[in-house]
Amino acid sequence: MRFAEPVTTPWKAQLDLQFASVEGKTLLAGKRAEGPLAVQKALYPEGDEVCHAIIVHPPGGIVGGDELLLRARAEIGSSALLTTPGAGKWYRSAGPSASQLLEFDVEGALEWLPRETIVFNGARATLGCEVRLGKSARYIGWEILCLGRTRSGEKFESGSLRLETVVTREGRQLLLERGQINAGGRILHSPAGLGGRTVFGTMLAASPSFDAALLPALRQEMPGCIVATLLPGLLVIRYLGDSTEQAFAAFSGIWHRLRPAVLSRRAIEPRLWRT
Repeated sequence: MRFAEPVTTPWKAQLDLQFASVEGKTLLAGKRAEGPLAVQKALYPEGDEVCHAIIVHPPGGIVGGDELLLRARAEIGSSALLTTPGAGKWYRSAGPSASQLLEFDVEGALEWLPRETIVFNGARATLGCEVRLGKSARYIGWEILCLGRTRSGEKFESGSLRLETVVTREGRQLLLERGQINAGGRILHSPAGLGGRTVFGTMLAASPSFDAALLPALRQEMPGCIVATLLPGLLVIRYLGDSTEQAFAAFSGIWHRLRPAVLSRRAIEPRLWRT
């Protein structure tokens, strides 16, 4: 049975945010939005030094032809945490690809901690993330992706997912990853790929330096679905399994340990996570 495509008009949306430290308080000093991508008011659940902001995409899902661009800049001395109110949804497409690009320029500290992204069967999605770090900048971020609506028994049998992540510090490349997952392709079931799993995620933590004892301590507490690698100036943590809840719990648990080490702050969760 062939289902009719929903009648939709692609959205072009862009959101630019700038965070600055003024007298010890991180302010959302600049905001420019075009199209259906917005930020709610600045929140301060852990005091003035850290600004929490919730990124909202009012349509609730991404369709073929949509283009989303989120830019955020954290100035020296500022500290910002960005999250989302719920799962991102990439719907099936009759042909056009949809894209989401993240561009983060960090001189202070920035955290990108969204909820999971669900890639529906038939979606054609491109996700890109570029993190440009200054000399003393610090960053923690993650992405969790689910192929198909597994709770409904849907498999990722058609469509494609393209991924690219770039991290640099003062123009020097720390990480460059590119990949493409084609529905029905061998990477879905290969032991060198997803091995039949439907949920995968990557968590990155960047700092000018890391305590040598950090990685061994983290590994002692990591569940079997998590692996970690320490590169020069960058900690890379991977999840592979079948549960977005498990992935989010694992990453948030690691974040509780990482945040004091990377940002010199205890982990105070966004209130939205508990609603």
